[in-house]
Amino acid sequence: MEKRIINPWQWQDNMGYSQAIEVKHTEGTLYCSGQAAMNAEGQPVGGSMSEQIKLSLQNVHKVIMQAGYHPANIVRLNFYTTSIPSFFEAFGEAVSWMKEHQCVPTSTLLQIEALAFPELSVEIEATVVK
Repeated sequence: MEKRIINPWQWQDNMGYSQAIEVKHTEGTLYCSGQAAMNAEGQPVGGSMSEQIKLSLQNVHKVIMQAGYHPANIVRLNFYTTSIPSFFEAFGEAVSWMKEHQCVPTSTLLQIEALAFPELSVEIEATVVK
């Protein structure tokens, strides 16, 4: 696989994402459903935004690894939240996780009215290549 990051500016570097990623010669592409702060029994865990981001990313990681992919090859990481201000207060969790896994994906952040369960405040979906 060949991956090329395209960043015509530098401001996104502080936020841990890329403006675009070109991928050539992949062996596969994994499209992950949105992962939220859910336990192994499929129950929402709730908690602070920071806790929810952390557990959601742990769930993303688990799905990716189960499929035989690696977080460093995430090319798109989208965030859905019920509160952008609360999300940005806790965004350090996501940035730390991305740095730890050498992940510099493209990304979109959307504020939505609600998620599947009222306890949830963030959901994260990923696209990964191999």
